[in-house]
Amino acid sequence: MRQLVCWRYAQLLPLLELESVLMHSVLLLDDNPVNLKWLELLVQRLEQAQCTSFTDPAAALDFARTHRVDLVVLDYLMPEMNGLQFIAALRTLEGAQSIPLLMITAHDEKDVRYRALEAGAYDFLPKPVDAAEFLARARNMLKLREASLRLADHAAWLTREVEQATREIRERERETVMSLVKAAGYRDYETGAHISRVGHYAQLIAQGLALPAQEQALVLEAAAMHDIGKVGIPDHILLKPGRLDDAEMQIMREHARLGHELLQGSSSHLLQAGATIALSHHEKYDGSGYPQGLQGTDIPLLGRIVAVADVFDALTSERPYKKPWSLDAAAAYLQAQRGLHFDPHCVDVFLAAWPQVLAIGQRFADEPKALPPLAAQSGANAL
Repeated sequence: MRQLVCWRYAQLLPLLELESVLMHSVLLLDDNPVNLKWLELLVQRLEQAQCTSFTDPAAALDFARTHRVDLVVLDYLMPEMNGLQFIAALRTLEGAQSIPLLMITAHDEKDVRYRALEAGAYDFLPKPVDAAEFLARARNMLKLREASLRLADHAAWLTREVEQATREIRERERETVMSLVKAAGYRDYETGAHISRVGHYAQLIAQGLALPAQEQALVLEAAAMHDIGKVGIPDHILLKPGRLDDAEMQIMREHARLGHELLQGSSSHLLQAGATIALSHHEKYDGSGYPQGLQGTDIPLLGRIVAVADVFDALTSERPYKKPWSLDAAAAYLQAQRGLHFDPHCVDVFLAAWPQVLAIGQRFADEPKALPPLAAQSGANAL
């Protein structure tokens, strides 16, 4: 606990020290060198403040564009660019919207003051500038600027903390999901490589459909949960090396609903996506799938994507009940089932990325594994 407190204090230390180490930068702008000299002498009496003086507004803007400025003191009457025009130009610079501005005007220039307030001036000083009044107003504005910077730094620190905490939560979430997936895998002949391939095939399809990068990453992770409901299927059915009879197939098909029930109700976007995929990845585009018999785009997109990825990998993988299909045969099957089993767009983008498909298969190839004797029946269980 002491280490945690010390770490938190270390994170906050730059914010706590800001007040004592910040050297304020004051920009002075007046076309009269005599007035500038007087303002410079006054700034020297401020605590932890240094000034940069300009008689040319354009040069002052160039400085503000590349340097931190904590206070601007400027005259209204200048020949090339008056004070109002300077304020308007300054406020367009990145990060300059909150810099305090102290404008020097004559007593009878109320209209100028009103327009200056609208443009973004904070306060005014009458001519001639009184030393005590200048120091009081400048100190107040620098304190305001200091508080604004501390608040901005603290907000940035809080943002980083929230982002770090979110990353840690998501990482623990991923670990929990993968533990569940591995637990399901121990009861099935499907390998961890199968889960990786399906996820990457699904991500490839999502990329081809031009989904946002965040959705592509989501389907990569959520696809791993597509068959998590198999944890609820009895071993004598799940591990049967031959074709399932009608009653057994009906029980096997319940894994879609079981997976959905296992994952639904979570506030996690990842688990919500996993629940959707678990329930819908055995639906068919023509409405002949299960468990709900959905058709076309009524099937959630994530389910349509994973359907292509899962079936392709099931066809090209060895199982106790079948030999692997050739890649060309599996591709031909997908093509033949466009609009029947599969969303045509998902098939098209998958086959269009054939070099990447082959690379994924090689990257996540199954390790040699002893399987039970191959049954004579066809591979109906794969689909």
